Amino acid sequence: MDESVRLADKGLLDPPSTRMKLTEIPAPDFDLAMTLDSGQVFHWEKIDHGFYGTIGDRPVYAEQRGDSLRVTKECADLICNYFALDHPLAKICASFPNDALMQAARTYCRGLRIIRQPRWECLATFICSSMKQVAHIRQISHALRRSFGEQRKIDKEELYSFPSAERIAGRSEKDLRECALGYRAKNLLATAELVSSGEANLEAWVVLSDADLRAKLCALPGVGAKVANCVMLFAYERLRAFPIDVWIERVLRGKYFPRARKLTGRRLRAFSETYFGEHGGYAQQYLFHHARRTNRPERKRGRNLSAPRP
Repeated sequence: MDESVRLADKGLLDPPSTRMKLTEIPAPDFDLAMTLDSGQVFHWEKIDHGFYGTIGDRPVYAEQRGDSLRVTKECADLICNYFALDHPLAKICASFPNDALMQAARTYCRGLRIIRQPRWECLATFICSSMKQVAHIRQISHALRRSFGEQRKIDKEELYSFPSAERIAGRSEKDLRECALGYRAKNLLATAELVSSGEANLEAWVVLSDADLRAKLCALPGVGAKVANCVMLFAYERLRAFPIDVWIERVLRGKYFPRARKLTGRRLRAFSETYFGEHGGYAQQYLFHHARRTNRPERKRGRNLSAPRP
């Protein structure tokens, strides 16, 4: 047992729920810890009985109590929206293909929801994620926040918001490289300049069709089809979007095309768009998290299969 939890249970340390004004909100069919650990976001911190993080520039706290969440009182609506508690999860899961692997992933990932992320934060984070493991992406996210974000305090914790496109655009490539971005610094800086100037209007793109939105995103520095689909899914709520990273490609090839000698990326994309249907993004996230958690990381030909979103 974590020492802080042990002390809190013995009454020797006040848990967050006694130090902050919290309110309880219903959260049936939801697993907070699994959702935050599923490779969608990378900045939340587990402390004591719950999680601290920022939603936009708001610092928040959430802890799960069965089918309810205890959350920062003034942020209840914001948190409900962020964690998509309004998504009809049972109906979404019922739409998944009825094959053995998909059903195993559905059972394993029960309660996992697609988070509604701020658009710039999501785009920037996934630009930084290329060929990085989850632990490294977390390090980059926290480094960018501490270096260029705004400090926020909640309870006894200091948090940092994700820096705006304008703040990033005002820095140098060297500054960004100091946050361990490597070659990604150039792409992040160039995209931040496009967004901050208004040339790439992320909010206006909400009305675009999936095809047009994907094309707009792929035109940005550092954004390929995989990152574009991640942003479409997590920031634009295009639930059909199906990101194919090294984990998912491995799953598709090994489980759905085990005898195929030649299998192009185009064929995999066409298959995923039709086979997994209108909630393909949810299916992908369940397959992704299930694969990460039930298969040990391997290395093949120098490629790290634990890298989540190259």
